[in-house]
Amino acid sequence: MRSAYFPVNRTQQRLPLRGWIVTALVGLFASSCSQAGVVLGQMPVDLAEPKGIEVGFNHRTASRYRSPLSGAWRNGDNLEQMLINAIQSAETEILVAVQELSLPRIAESLVAASRQGVNVKVILENNYSTPWSKQHELDLSSHGRQRLQRLSALADQDQNGVVSPEEARNHDALLILQQGQIAWIDDTEDGSKGSGLMHHKFVVIDGERVITGSANFTNSGMHGDAGATQTRGNVNHLISIQSPTLATVFKEEFAQMWGDGPGGSNNSRFGRNKTAQRLRTVKVGSMNVSVMFPPHAKTHSSHGIDVIEDQLGGAKKTIDLALFVFSAQQLTNKLAERISAGVKLRLLADPGFASRSFSEVLDLLGVALPDRFCKLEAGNQPLPKPLKGIGTPRLARGDKLHHKFAVIDNKTVITGSFNWSPSAAHTNDETLLVIHSPELAAHFTREMDRMWRGAELGVSARMRRKLKRQTRKCGSGTERK
Repeated sequence: MRSAYFPVNRTQQRLPLRGWIVTALVGLFASSCSQAGVVLGQMPVDLAEPKGIEVGFNHRTASRYRSPLSGAWRNGDNLEQMLINAIQSAETEILVAVQELSLPRIAESLVAASRQGVNVKVILENNYSTPWSKQHELDLSSHGRQRLQRLSALADQDQNGVVSPEEARNHDALLILQQGQIAWIDDTEDGSKGSGLMHHKFVVIDGERVITGSANFTNSGMHGDAGATQTRGNVNHLISIQSPTLATVFKEEFAQMWGDGPGGSNNSRFGRNKTAQRLRTVKVGSMNVSVMFPPHAKTHSSHGIDVIEDQLGGAKKTIDLALFVFSAQQLTNKLAERISAGVKLRLLADPGFASRSFSEVLDLLGVALPDRFCKLEAGNQPLPKPLKGIGTPRLARGDKLHHKFAVIDNKTVITGSFNWSPSAAHTNDETLLVIHSPELAAHFTREMDRMWRGAELGVSARMRRKLKRQTRKCGSGTERK
């Protein structure tokens, strides 16, 4: 069996993650004296990883790499390079299902693999399946225009304000795939207007390795925003799992979505048109790894939110949560129950999402916030007594906490693309993983500890400003019917 680590290429010696970190730091020490000073001394002992699993966090403090945006050294694991190394290791097949792919180096690696005889297939979300250099600002939403401007700025290497055809060929990831004759589809391939979101973020290599997590394959998802030097990318992780059995489960999900590929008989299946699959558990070494691919009907016997509720319900001592979106009342109720049973909770949510009117973070803090129409979410149930241990991390302006993970009793990790929301459970194409491993849990706990330091706990200043503004406008608001 080949190493689970993402090798640099087929002939190069595979480097364990710890060695990769040390190599990066050695490179730092050997670089010019203009670099920021570092304290020399004994290297911290890195955490052990379960056999067959490796994980990277793009903001963690014990690893450094050069940002491809600025060339400066920065903290974190280079998630893009991890993917590229994995792609370069492929010998027969690469299956990619990701909401957005705009990194040209990943596209170039996929094309190079294809030219070496590797079968490469890509599935994208329909909102991100057109080469950006073929788009026009007037046809796009405000978010789409901002995205186009950032990608154009990165491609404009001579900084003359115009993206030339050559610059587009070199920097438009989907154009690179297109010119490299890589087959791809999006979630309209089934003849529909698309599922809620094709929100997967997974790669299957040679039918034996799965790479998945919270990160989209974009600069914003990994490194930062073009032209915003303070950003370091949305806070994300990727996990590599070496397991032919698990890879087979992911390949089955890919096959449902792919159908017969581009064109053909429209037999691709996305969203609720897919055959609903139950939670499936496989052995990876001595670990149990369970996987589910939403969406499911609300009447399904065990949809994604039910799966998470079951895991939370088993907590005896601690629950750590790092969530981009949290809008499932069912899970708030379960957390309140576990807290009353003496379980210690730490929850960090994305600052931008936490103060939205339908955020369950507000419920946990005992706050009801009317929306812009002065309406309260139907069935809104703020806790009568605010919970402690609820907060938001301090991030650079432009960055988001994009994790979707839980650590339960320091031994169970919930992760994947699955935001804790009804949309994820009942509308979107998602990945939901439950991994029982104290060794892996230690890595996610360390990430939680890193974010917890300096976090703003309780009702944040941002929330207070919004509450004051909406109370002045709406009073206490009225419940949406």
